[in-house]
Amino acid sequence: MKITMLKAKIHRATVTRAHLDYEGSVTIDRDLLEAAGILPYERVEIYNVTRGSRLATYAIEGETGSGAIEINGAAAHLAGPGDLVILAAYCDLAPEEAPGHRPRLVFVDERNRISETKHAETPHTLPAAVR
Repeated sequence: MKITMLKAKIHRATVTRAHLDYEGSVTIDRDLLEAAGILPYERVEIYNVTRGSRLATYAIEGETGSGAIEINGAAAHLAGPGDLVILAAYCDLAPEEAPGHRPRLVFVDERNRISETKHAETPHTLPAAVR
C-alpha cells in the first residue's frame, strides 16, 4: 500500500499571466520550483483561492527571478492574472515513511518573491488501521 502525501506547496502565489492558446501546463519561476523541490514536468495541483476552482497539470520552468506563475492552455479559463493560487505537489510513500514525512512549504509575497520556506513542523502519526 502507498499513501499519497503532500510533497510541497507554494502558498498564495499570484497568477501573473494566462495563455489560453498555449499547449498546457503552468509556468513557475525557477526559484520557486527549486525552493519547493518541484521538478519540471512534475504533476501539480492548482487550488484557486480567488475563484474556488481546482485543476491538475504539470510544471514547466519559468525564468529565474521573474515571479512567473502563468496558467497555460485550457486551464486559463479557471485562473487569470491577479488570482491567488496554491500550487501543490504530492508523493506516494510507504505507510512506515509517512509519520516522519515533512512537506516543503514555500510562502511568497504579492510579487511571488519567497518570503519564507520551511518544512511542516509536526510529523504525523498514522492511525493503527493504516500501519
